[in-house]
Amino acid sequence: MRIFGHHVPRKVLLLAGVEGLIIYGCLALALLVQADGSLVPGAVTMELLATALIALLSLSLLGLYEPDQLVAIQGWHLVVLRIAVGLLVALGIVAAYGLVAPAATLQNGTISIGLALASVGLVAERSLYRSVTAQEAFKHRLLVLGTGSRAAAVEHVHPDKRPEELPYKVLAYIAPVDDGHVDMCPSRVIHREEGQTLLDLMREHRAHELVVAVRDRRGNLPIRELLDCKLHGARITDISTFFERERQQLRLDSLNTSWLVFGSGFRQDRFRNTVKRSFDLTASSVLLLLTLPVILITALAIRLDSPGPVFYRQTRVGQGNEPFDIYKFRSMRQDAERDGVARWAQGDDDRITRVGRVIRKLRIDELPQVINVFKGEMSFVGPRPERPFFVEQLSEQIPYFLARHSIRPGITGWAQVRYAYGASVHDAREKLQYDLYYVKNHTLFLDIVILLETVKVVLFGRGAR
Repeated sequence: MRIFGHHVPRKVLLLAGVEGLIIYGCLALALLVQADGSLVPGAVTMELLATALIALLSLSLLGLYEPDQLVAIQGWHLVVLRIAVGLLVALGIVAAYGLVAPAATLQNGTISIGLALASVGLVAERSLYRSVTAQEAFKHRLLVLGTGSRAAAVEHVHPDKRPEELPYKVLAYIAPVDDGHVDMCPSRVIHREEGQTLLDLMREHRAHELVVAVRDRRGNLPIRELLDCKLHGARITDISTFFERERQQLRLDSLNTSWLVFGSGFRQDRFRNTVKRSFDLTASSVLLLLTLPVILITALAIRLDSPGPVFYRQTRVGQGNEPFDIYKFRSMRQDAERDGVARWAQGDDDRITRVGRVIRKLRIDELPQVINVFKGEMSFVGPRPERPFFVEQLSEQIPYFLARHSIRPGITGWAQVRYAYGASVHDAREKLQYDLYYVKNHTLFLDIVILLETVKVVLFGRGAR
C-alpha cells in the first residue's frame, strides 16, 4: 500500500503492528506482576507506548522490517540475534533516559523482564509468520498478460530470492492476440480459446491480480476485456507500476514516456518545497551538532595520514543542470587525477588513502556537504550529484538520466541506501532507477524512511564501498 506516495508492503505494516502489541503486552504483563498499587495509569500507558516504540525503532534499524528479509529461508539465527540485540539497545536507551529523568514510572527491572518476555514472544511469532507465509495458500496470485521479456521479468524482480520466497506466485502467462514471441516455458503460456475472456481466466485460476506486460500495445491490448475485469473488481496493474511497487524503483526497461506523463507523482509545488527546505535545514543542523566531534577527529586524521588539504571542492551538476562546487573530506591522494581525466571510483582504488577508505565506508566523507545544504545548492535527501563529465556521458547512454536534476541533489538518497557506490555506466543505470522512484514519490515521509535507512548503512556498511 502507499503511504504518502511511498510503497510500503502491507505485510511489513501488519508485522510491525503485531510485534508492537507483543512488546507492549509483555511490558504491561511485567508491570502488572510487580505493581504495588501506586502507579498512575496515564503515565504508565505513555511510558509503555514510548518503550514499545523505541524497541520497534531499534528492530527496524537492525533490518528486521525489510521486505526482502521477512521470508528469507537462510539466516534464521541472524533474525534471532537481531531481535536480542534490538531489544538490548532499546533497554539501554530507556535505562539511560531513567538516569536523567529519575521520576520515570517504569523501573529498569520491570522493563528488563518485559523485554525478555518480548524477545521470546517475537521469536515465536516470527517462526509462526515464516511458516504461515511460506504456504501456497497465502501467496498473492498473479496472471501476466504478455509472453515477452517484460513478462518474463515478473518472476525475476527479486533475483536474490528463491521461488518459494517470493511474496507472490505467477500462475500463468496469457498470450496476447497474434503474438508468437515467447520468453518463458511454453507450458506456462495460455492461448485463449474462442470466447474465453480475461475475466473467465482470472476466475478460473482464482487470481488476485492481472499484470499487463505487453510491449507493443497497438492491436494487442484487449482494452474492453481489461475494463470488464476492472468493473468486476479485479485488480489490473501495469508492468511499470508492478516493478515500482515490488522494488521501489522505476525499471528503465519497462518505462513508457506516456506512463510517466499521465501517471501520478512528480509533483512540485510551493508547499512541498517549503516543507522539504525546512526539513533540510533542521536535519543538517542536527547532523552538524551530533557529528562535530567526528568531523574534528576526521580532519585531524586526514591531516596526519597524507599530505594535502583536509577538504576538497569539486564541480558537480545540481538542480536544473546548474553546476556547483561540492564540499567533501578528502579521501584520495592529492594527485588522484593529476592527468585531469575523471575516473569512476573503484572498490580497490589505489588512489584512496587509508583514512579515506574508512570514511568512505562509513560515509563520513559526505559530512561537509551540510555546507551545500545551508547554501541551498543541495537537499539533505536527494539524488547523488554527479560530475559534469559523467553527466554528459551518462545522459547520452541512459534514457531519462537528466530527470534526476529536476530536484536538488542530496547528501543521502534512495539510490545511495539501496545500491552500492556507482563505478560504471551499468551501476549508474541501476541507481537511476531508484533516483527516478524518489523524484516521482518524494515526500517528508520518504525522506524520514531514507534517514533511517542511512543509519543502517552507516551501522552495517551496506551499499558503501
